Amino acid sequence: MTEPGPSLFAAPKPRLLDQVRAACRVRHLSRRTEQAYIGWIRRFILFHGTRHPRELGPGEVTAFLSWLAVERKVSPSTQNQALGALLFLYRQVLGEKLDWVDGIIRARKPRSLPVVLDRGEVRRVLAHLDGPSRLVAGLLYGSGLRLLECLRLRVKDIEFDSSRLIVRGGKGARDRATILPPKAGPAIRAHLASAHAQHRDDLGRGAGWVELPAALSRKYPNAGREWPWQWVFPATRTYKHRETGQIRRHHLHETAVQRAVRRAVGRAGIAKPASCHTFRHSFATHLLDAGYDIRTIQELLGHSDVRTTMIYTHVVNRGPSGVRSPAADIDF
Repeated sequence: MTEPGPSLFAAPKPRLLDQVRAACRVRHLSRRTEQAYIGWIRRFILFHGTRHPRELGPGEVTAFLSWLAVERKVSPSTQNQALGALLFLYRQVLGEKLDWVDGIIRARKPRSLPVVLDRGEVRRVLAHLDGPSRLVAGLLYGSGLRLLECLRLRVKDIEFDSSRLIVRGGKGARDRATILPPKAGPAIRAHLASAHAQHRDDLGRGAGWVELPAALSRKYPNAGREWPWQWVFPATRTYKHRETGQIRRHHLHETAVQRAVRRAVGRAGIAKPASCHTFRHSFATHLLDAGYDIRTIQELLGHSDVRTTMIYTHVVNRGPSGVRSPAADIDF
């Protein structure tokens, strides 16, 4: 009797999207990037009748990107994100050299000035916020944080004595330090006291766990229940983690803050299309207007290239390029 060959016992080859997930995690891409890539690759496959990407080439990639721009009317940044997902698929998952990439036309993102609120408008918007949303918005403006950077702050990342915040794993997986507004201290301490009481209640009922970065949960098995690792802005509800069975509490969801800010902008009677990110733009612009060095602002914002920070030189109160109009003292 012939013995079965080794191929009969070989593990089945992972499905394509599972290979994409594995490739993202090996490279430590953020979970959001992973989700975005998988979404675009799935749409690409469905667009071409579920044909395998190995059967497709530059013509099919161009057709998909053109459809996004012409039919779906997506923005240039969205179209380029889709292209990035497909390039990741072919290069990192399928192992193709992509000699045809240079022939694909990339969408050019139009240069636009950021929306900025003046100091009075910032106060008016904050006046229509309350609870954690007000505190979050205050830190977006006072510390120049991105929304998710703020919501992912942990208790240990706030240094009251030195008046600074430590941003862990910001954009580009970079850590940085930024300023903590002095007047925010008492409000944050009061908020943390309430969050700490909630955490103690969670511990009392067998919950109190929080997600930890990378492999820290294996290195420090109990760290996920310790107070320093808890979110500064915890969610109102808990959930059961599927893999470990732990009862965890996630951080406050970004859509809750976004909705609150959108309502506050409307109630403040501000016609500008302001959002949570507008507070970060306003932080940079007001620092520049106050005479702070562009390199210092770059470090506080976490920009890898100073040219990204330079956009704020065009929106300071002194006018384009910092020029003061000769008609500044004339009544019109």
